[in-house]
Amino acid sequence: MDSVNRALDNVGVERLWRSLKYEGIYLRDYRTMTELREVVDRYFRLYNSEWFHGSLGYETPDIYSERFSRSDKRMAA
Repeated sequence: MDSVNRALDNVGVERLWRSLKYEGIYLRDYRTMTELREVVDRYFRLYNSEWFHGSLGYETPDIYSERFSRSDKRMAA
């Protein structure tokens, strides 16, 4: 956070939280925290597994977990 462009350090995370709130949370009236947790969990599964991200070469963020798990298996062997 001490970089020259520190005002832009959190822009990606802030955008993610804004999208979650406007696309998932603010659209419904939740009666319990369990309902809210289910929607947040569903949103992050969708975000990480199904949505293609232009900044990742139109891949999903899951490509990183797949790459890391493959490299961990190679290192363990």
